Amino acid sequence: MIDLGPWLPDVPPVTLARIRSARSVLALTHENPDADTIGAALAVARLIEAQGGRASVVCTDPIPPLYAFIPGVGAFRTDPEPGVTYDLVVVSDCGDLERTGAVAQRNRALIASLPRVILDHHASTRSVADADWVDAHAAATCELITILAVRMGIPLTAADGALAAALMAGVVMDTATFAHPNATPRTLAVAAALVEAGAPLSDISRRLYRTKPTAQLHLFGRILDRISTAAGGRIVYSTLLERDLVATGTTAAQSEGLIDLLSQAEEADIAILFKEAGATTRISVRTRPGGVDGTVLTGTFGGGGHARAAGATVEDTLEAARAVVLAEAERLIAALGH
Repeated sequence: MIDLGPWLPDVPPVTLARIRSARSVLALTHENPDADTIGAALAVARLIEAQGGRASVVCTDPIPPLYAFIPGVGAFRTDPEPGVTYDLVVVSDCGDLERTGAVAQRNRALIASLPRVILDHHASTRSVADADWVDAHAAATCELITILAVRMGIPLTAADGALAAALMAGVVMDTATFAHPNATPRTLAVAAALVEAGAPLSDISRRLYRTKPTAQLHLFGRILDRISTAAGGRIVYSTLLERDLVATGTTAAQSEGLIDLLSQAEEADIAILFKEAGATTRISVRTRPGGVDGTVLTGTFGGGGHARAAGATVEDTLEAARAVVLAEAERLIAALGH
């Protein structure tokens, strides 16, 4: 059997105690959900249910069809259940309530009244309370929750394999099936334990990274045809326009994966995807090891994430945002001195 024992002390005692004592949990994801936040929230719900409690999984945005294969996604709501008395809110894969989106604004009083646990792995998460568990060395929040489950004595085979499948989806998503440099020995041990528990690794990887509707491929083609460079090729970037979605019959969620294609440019130190979003502009950033820290670039615009994968929302039009972000990216590259 895969032994996760060496990593069980990583779980903060206060985090463990608070989740163990909970009986009615509000499990929140971040807005614009991905597999890690979805899998983490579902896994939290399974842990609470395994100890005799109940949980509501809540995401302010609809779950994209890409993630329909994850067991339990049909349980997601856009708001807490009316009439339910919660005793804990667990926020997964983001460091503050603002990242959970409009659901936090609509339910501000309820959320503020509850004890809280944040489970997160983003390096940009700075302010944490005693019961929060933020580990920037984890490849995924689902990596942390796997260790938490074992520490709680809950089998990874719980819920007829649904727990392991949800957790594996998050790990696969945030490591690109272990291709990113964030995959550590602990990540691989966690993945092995999940496979041992029945998680369908190959199928999850195929669904997340090797299966796309034809309309999505048309979308990718439009954006890839728009590739430009700056700083002598050390910056590669492209733009996703709202009319691209209309023309291809796709949704914003189906732009997932575009930034990873851009980041394959051999000469580029920074890859940036600009996404038109009404009067604002969203940016996704990838950087190379040993180069610019992505959180430094996105942090200038109120964003965050990881050193090699980060994002932000720029409160400006596409043209204006592109100019200031590229200028900052060029400045950071010049500061590297090589």
